[in-house]
Amino acid sequence: MSVVILGVFVADTAFHADRMPVMGETVLGRDFVLGPGGKGSNQAVAAARAGADAHFVTRLGTDDFARLARQTWGDAGVTPHVIDTPESYTGAAFIFLEHGTGQNAIIVSPGAAGLITPADIDANAGPIGGADVFVTQLEQPLDAALRGLEVARAGGARTILNPAPASELPDEMLALCDYITPNETEAETLTGIKVNSTDAALKAAKAFRAKGVGAAIITLGESGALYHDGDTTLHVPAMSVGKVVDTTGAGDAFNGGFATALSEGKAPEEAVRFGNATAGLSVTRPGAASAMPTRAEIESLLRG
Repeated sequence: MSVVILGVFVADTAFHADRMPVMGETVLGRDFVLGPGGKGSNQAVAAARAGADAHFVTRLGTDDFARLARQTWGDAGVTPHVIDTPESYTGAAFIFLEHGTGQNAIIVSPGAAGLITPADIDANAGPIGGADVFVTQLEQPLDAALRGLEVARAGGARTILNPAPASELPDEMLALCDYITPNETEAETLTGIKVNSTDAALKAAKAFRAKGVGAAIITLGESGALYHDGDTTLHVPAMSVGKVVDTTGAGDAFNGGFATALSEGKAPEEAVRFGNATAGLSVTRPGAASAMPTRAEIESLLRG
């Protein structure tokens, strides 16, 4: 059940306000929270809390935010593989949360994790190649993510690319992905297909397949997720648990849960449902890593 995740840790600075200020304007906030974040780190925490043997490969500065990272992983049960980088800083993110809707806008400054290199991946080839499932995103440099997929595939791990933030990707990178998990916006950026329905999501999934991806899972927010692998097409509804409080880590919760279920040998369709349950629980709580549910909570929701 080993899940190895390559990615970024950042300290989330979350500001709650009625609306986003325009340039030159100051608005009064309703709340502020400092906590652990970064897509890769959130996914590692989600996987560990969901029951996986979760490992996380990254770079950190040697500062207070780095201590927050290590405490977060220790509390969740994540095994870190960290390259200390004193010449840089541990990453941070500005998160605006709209009061009343929970919708968000984010600026990420990855700091030391932005210096991850293919050589760092080779230095961690043992855990990456030996994983049951390997996950990466695009917050760290693209060449490092590509090398991670290469090493994981060579070692026999199943590979997941969460293409966020979306950027142009070479077909040879997509061909290394057993699964790709974009949301609607990322799918449109990568395929040129506007994803505003399940039919459009299927078209985007087929476009990913044409580029060599094994299976595409287009996450659709409150509409669930669309899974397509060339033989099977399945729309898995979202799981509504309660009032939506904060959507910041929903995609990360899905990816961590999905990877965990795959590592346990669950069929992809069942793994998507497990990911949806993980995400559905996460949005009912404030924060990102701190909102990730436990295995017991996920199983309780799946039992209905």
